[in-house]
Amino acid sequence: MQVILLQRIEKLGQMGQMVDVKSGYARNFLLPQKKALRATNDNIAFFEKQKIILEATNLEKKKEAEHAASKMNDVSVILIRQASETGVLYGSVRNKDISDALTVAGYKINRAQVKITDPVKMLGIHTVQIELHPEVSVDVYVNVALSQEEALVQAGKAPQAEEETNQEA
Repeated sequence: MQVILLQRIEKLGQMGQMVDVKSGYARNFLLPQKKALRATNDNIAFFEKQKIILEATNLEKKKEAEHAASKMNDVSVILIRQASETGVLYGSVRNKDISDALTVAGYKINRAQVKITDPVKMLGIHTVQIELHPEVSVDVYVNVALSQEEALVQAGKAPQAEEETNQEA
């Protein structure tokens, strides 16, 4: 099925391009999400009329995403999870867990924006990509630990333990 892309889609094309996609992908994802239009003569004419408006709104959204990305530079969140003695988690960290932690930290992120490339199934610090706009993304560090204290040690921010000396006079 031929469609006209209304926004940039990774590994598919840029806004305004006519591309061939499988019918199911178009019907189930691109068309309901308003990311594309069927490539009919009427829709092509409609797109040409709306092209300037669509490009302007896309540029504005991209600027907002770049502004948010500049605020999110070197962001890290801590997730407390149960794990075995070898460090393997009982379960895994999901997109929703990371988006909830970022929301608590003061960033407005939904779970669809979180892109986990490798499953997070071990304790430690993991890098996760947050896609703020199809053309703007930022890396966030997710620190998975057994406790808050261990997370601080992993991050290298452990508080210095003050040694108390008891001197008897």
